[in-house]
Amino acid sequence: MAVKRINLALQGGGAHGAFTWGVLDRLLEESELEVAAISGTSAGALNGAALKAGWVADGRDGARANLDWLWQQMGAVQDLRMPAWMAGNLALAPGWNAAMDATWPAAMAEGVSRLVSPYAYGPFYVNPLRRVVDEFAYDKVCANDAPRLSVGATNVRTGKIRIFDGDQIGADALLASACLPTLFQAVEIDGEAYWDGGFTGNPALFPLFDQDLPADIVIININPLLRDDIPHSPQDIQNRINEISFNSSLLRELRAIHFVQRLLATGAVPEGAMKHVLVHMIADDTLMADLSAATKVSPNPFLLDRLKSAGRVAADRFLQAHWDDLGQRGTTDLENMFA
Repeated sequence: MAVKRINLALQGGGAHGAFTWGVLDRLLEESELEVAAISGTSAGALNGAALKAGWVADGRDGARANLDWLWQQMGAVQDLRMPAWMAGNLALAPGWNAAMDATWPAAMAEGVSRLVSPYAYGPFYVNPLRRVVDEFAYDKVCANDAPRLSVGATNVRTGKIRIFDGDQIGADALLASACLPTLFQAVEIDGEAYWDGGFTGNPALFPLFDQDLPADIVIININPLLRDDIPHSPQDIQNRINEISFNSSLLRELRAIHFVQRLLATGAVPEGAMKHVLVHMIADDTLMADLSAATKVSPNPFLLDRLKSAGRVAADRFLQAHWDDLGQRGTTDLENMFA
């Protein structure tokens, strides 16, 4: 069987990034599937770095093991801003997901993020993710070996996206990509301050347009594009605002891809003048829409395991339905998306 080469675009979404963990775990089981490049933001950047470091160290098995390690570490984070423990007593109870928004730890975490600046901690400030990202093997994360890795962050001063790649990717770049400004202080790199990359590219697709990369871009989407119900509660309203904001950059790039596809299809530009990108998406909007906003900042092991399992199921469903499409045609209906 011929090897299928793909690029991965990994969204951010806090603890919901464990869904991506499950998707990647399943994709890595396919020996005929090769990951040529990865573009990741926030949790997607952490997933991408873990996959690459593990892959360089020990191939597919190393990548899967390193992703397991990453999310074990995330599940052990103990911080008021990321209260993994807050669902401990609710995890096995009926309606536990909806109940999380009403718990006092969730309310306290929400209050801290809205009323207390991350700069109020003074010399006592610590980014709770620092302990995790410092343990990455950056000689492998930054290696020239495939897959190529790109990480996005937002320049606070200019509002522009910055892409870190190669030996630019260190602990600070990963922290910058995952820096939610209501929770963490901006990360300074080369004299500039950076916030979460999701504001300007969630994830950035353009690093995957190089002619030497395959045409297929598989987006692992963890922020629902569509919600049927209008949010009413303060938590749900804020959550939907964040989803729309963090999806807007992705939708702009997908619209640009759709425009190029139309130009190529009509002959308005000669074949080869622009890259014909094949877009695929792996998602579970039903599950993600059902999860409360509080779960994004609550890497509870029960939740992480549930998300990993859901990611594996979604990836398996995609592979069964679209294996033959890879390298041949896109499977995301951009025409309908922008109708």
